[in-house]
Amino acid sequence: MAKLWQILVGLFKQLSDESAYERHLASHGLQHSPQEWRRFWDCRLRAKYARVKCC
Repeated sequence: MAKLWQILVGLFKQLSDESAYERHLASHGLQHSPQEWRRFWDCRLRAKYARVKCC
């Protein structure tokens, strides 16, 4: 049961971009803060909506 819980938590982290944020912090040597989360999230949204979609 504990293993199933770990899998579900990991899945939710992936879906909510929490894992990507943790990787971002680690790769840039930063600490978590509300400002850093906002900067990360703004950058992700800009990249997502900057891509032109066809049809």
